[in-house]
Amino acid sequence: MKVTNSEFVISAVGPDQYPVDGLPEIALAGRSNVGKSSLINRMINRKNLARTSSTPGKTQHLNYYRINDELYFVDFPGYGYAKVSKTKRQVWGEMIEKYLLERETLRLVMLIVDLRHPPSKDDEMMYDWLKHYDMPVCVVATKADKIPKSRWPKHLKIIRESLAMRAGDGFIMFSSEEGLGKDQLWSHINQHIRSEDMSLEESEE
Repeated sequence: MKVTNSEFVISAVGPDQYPVDGLPEIALAGRSNVGKSSLINRMINRKNLARTSSTPGKTQHLNYYRINDELYFVDFPGYGYAKVSKTKRQVWGEMIEKYLLERETLRLVMLIVDLRHPPSKDDEMMYDWLKHYDMPVCVVATKADKIPKSRWPKHLKIIRESLAMRAGDGFIMFSSEEGLGKDQLWSHINQHIRSEDMSLEESEE
């Protein structure tokens, strides 16, 4: 996709703040500091529309980014490393769960993991939860530029096996620094948007 227009829309804390224009939504989930903001910026060719931070837990709402007036990226609060209270984490969890289970315009969840390290227990729990509810998932392994290419296959295998990935789920290696995987990821996103639109058209006929 050629991105010509992108904008931050809202930091939503509940359904009453979600956009109502019906555009398809692509959610981004992952632990704090895994590189979700950097991935968004690379995908939309902007340096700092999505604010990156060295402080884990900075994203505390569902951050909506509208792209080409065609779809939204919805950035979730990071899990795992955030120095926040147990109560706050519970609130985040309930907000995210409600969104994932009830948001009709959700088309795909991108589970962002760090290629350099085995998936965390939180990553494994998130993937299992998403598959329990039969949600479309694409695992995106970021920071590929941080390790030698010769070690990519080994690290990809560890991630696939640790998550016990199901057949049919997307699995894309990504580098926000170099743009590796950007075109592949856009292609995967577009497939999910188009397939859902076609299903809706068929149901209306």
